[in-house]
Amino acid sequence: MSGAPQQEFDSEAPPTETLCSIGDLAAATGTKPETIRWYERVGLLPAPVRQGRGNYRAYGKEHLDRLSFLRRARDLGFNLEQVRTLLDLADRRDQDCAAVSVVACAHLEAIERKLADLTVLRDELRQVIGQCRNGRIAECRIIEALAPGTSKTKTPKPRSMRRG
Repeated sequence: MSGAPQQEFDSEAPPTETLCSIGDLAAATGTKPETIRWYERVGLLPAPVRQGRGNYRAYGKEHLDRLSFLRRARDLGFNLEQVRTLLDLADRRDQDCAAVSVVACAHLEAIERKLADLTVLRDELRQVIGQCRNGRIAECRIIEALAPGTSKTKTPKPRSMRRG
């Protein structure tokens, strides 16, 4: 980073006065600069203006807001296509929000399926752990359950972990 003082984002200031470096944007959002550049390449974040002799990227409040939205959506588990859809919808603020609900409901259903699968896995692991007699490894029920071909019951893969 340069030795110049960092500018803070000010929602009252005109966009030309709120420009900051990629490092400042990264710090403000907890996003690595490489990730910010990747979001630009894939079209999730608009390209910033370039300024100065070094043609440095200069980000404004709109970049901070969009990247913060993107990060929050990713933190909630939305995949990149869902985030792209939500960002596109967020850009059309006068539209009905039914399309947003469709995306959110589909994501919620996927989360609920994963939770059900995790519950099955948790219960099975508890059962295996409960069979442990804390003896020698040669008689360990946990190792026996994990070893291929030696388990007495075949464990089906949860839906969220199956291929195809």
